Amino acid sequence: MPQDENLAAVVSSAAQDIGSFIRTQREAAQVSVRQLAEKAGVSNPYLSQIERGLRKPSADVLNQIAKALRVSAEVLYIRAGILEPSESNEVRDAIVTDTAISERQKQVLLDIYTSFCQQNEATLPDDGAPHQRVSEAEEEPTTEQHKSPLEIPQTPSFDFNRDMRGITHG
Repeated sequence: MPQDENLAAVVSSAAQDIGSFIRTQREAAQVSVRQLAEKAGVSNPYLSQIERGLRKPSADVLNQIAKALRVSAEVLYIRAGILEPSESNEVRDAIVTDTAISERQKQVLLDIYTSFCQQNEATLPDDGAPHQRVSEAEEEPTTEQHKSPLEIPQTPSFDFNRDMRGITHG
């Protein structure tokens, strides 16, 4: 059947794409196939088959590989065709691709960023236009007792003490 052959071609293409992406990430991290397989908890031959496009890994295996490579599982899911790419956002993309922070730290930063975006959307004027920034010269004068060095809006979905406990850099 032509449809089955077409589907097989799409799956094969996705497997090769994710495999070559994993190989590129592994080589950039200067890690051998054997080392990555050990870190990801998969066999060396299986990882080699994934990289060559002979096998299409499950979401669970992709998650293990992502952790071992210190890349976002979301990126691997999109490359493998498991997830649809979301709307491009430079801030989110920078957080997700940063190799200097852990997956948990990335998630916390994304949660904070999303919370701020939602809060700003909720306070848009009726016309939907973003708020105009007022220069310091145009601001209304305030008394010293009302000045705050940094006002951080309260966010119901993020609790610093709860969410940052146990998170270490590196």
